[in-house]
Amino acid sequence: MTRLRCMLSCRCGCEGQPQTVGMMQGLALTELSLSHFRSHKHGRVICDHRPIALYGNNGAGKTNILEAVSLLSPGRGLRRASAGDMTRRPEELGWKITALLQSLQNRYEIEIWSDAGASRQVKIDGKAVSQTALGRIARVLWLVPSMDRLWIEGAEGRRRFLDRMTLSFLPEHAEISLGYEKAMRERNRLLKDQVRDTHWYRALENQMGDLGTRLHANRLAAVAQLCKAQSAAETMFPTADLELQNDNLSVLGTTGDLVQALGDHRARDMVAGRSLIGPHRSDLMALYAPKGVLAKDCSTGEQKALLVSLILANARALKDDFGAPPLLLLDEIAAHLDATRRTALYDEICALGAQAWMTGTGVELFADLGPRALHLEVTEAAGLSSVVGGGPSGIPD
Repeated sequence: MTRLRCMLSCRCGCEGQPQTVGMMQGLALTELSLSHFRSHKHGRVICDHRPIALYGNNGAGKTNILEAVSLLSPGRGLRRASAGDMTRRPEELGWKITALLQSLQNRYEIEIWSDAGASRQVKIDGKAVSQTALGRIARVLWLVPSMDRLWIEGAEGRRRFLDRMTLSFLPEHAEISLGYEKAMRERNRLLKDQVRDTHWYRALENQMGDLGTRLHANRLAAVAQLCKAQSAAETMFPTADLELQNDNLSVLGTTGDLVQALGDHRARDMVAGRSLIGPHRSDLMALYAPKGVLAKDCSTGEQKALLVSLILANARALKDDFGAPPLLLLDEIAAHLDATRRTALYDEICALGAQAWMTGTGVELFADLGPRALHLEVTEAAGLSSVVGGGPSGIPD
């Protein structure tokens, strides 16, 4: 069974460190319980509003905890895994996550579960809700090692990265994106089947025109928010000049223009067997502003610093927009960050008042946080993960 001992005293059910009124009005998990989720058979983590530093060997189950937290937002989580892939093996009974969330002046009890690989189910305060409801009460952002190649791989990953940030500002963006993709998939099916009857296309193209222009407008608004948050901050991390690019940018401004363009390009799309025009063809480009170099041409360390900069800018913007900084999930965050930038990152997180869940292989990576964070060791034995605090005070689960 997962065990938790708080390394430091705190008012989280195990004798707390005082919390300010402002912190209590922020956004934080105060309790997280896992049942048969990945490598965690049973576990309960109790914490306060401070950052959480999870350290331990590779494969111990640290990222699994972050993935569980990421499911408190709409979408498939930081690994983009299916519900069936998240269940603990060999039992494969399904899994459940419960959490107590402090969001602004409100407190919510959240339950998320999947039975034997079935679709994810969500309850908030005992009432069944859609995943999109999570986006109205919480904001969650993450940075994981697979994103380190964001600037040098395909545009799909950059669109997903931008859409995650856009969703943090506009919870309805998830439904708009899903609706657009559904209409596009249906249109693509017609194109592949060489259907030529225009009546079959019109309703789908009207949907794509409406939802596509809204999708594009949301992304532009998010880019503007990020640029503003970067320009207004003093930070150790480099600013990025951002631009949303599309070969057919001129038709994305109005529904009518996009609908007309889809109709005009139907014959060409039929040859390709897919839709070649629309916001699904957009790309996010970034310039490393201090050097005037495209992100794709920067060093690995510079690319990582740009990602951190954008996540922090997103968090600062949300603090003003939502009223609290988001939950930050930073997996193996010390990779490619030198000691100076690592310290600067911790200082910025604490200054923001964000509850950041961070992982690393060694406790020394989080030494600069000191008592500003809750330090927990994650261990694994015989396929079973455990979480253990490092101090004498605290109580086992």
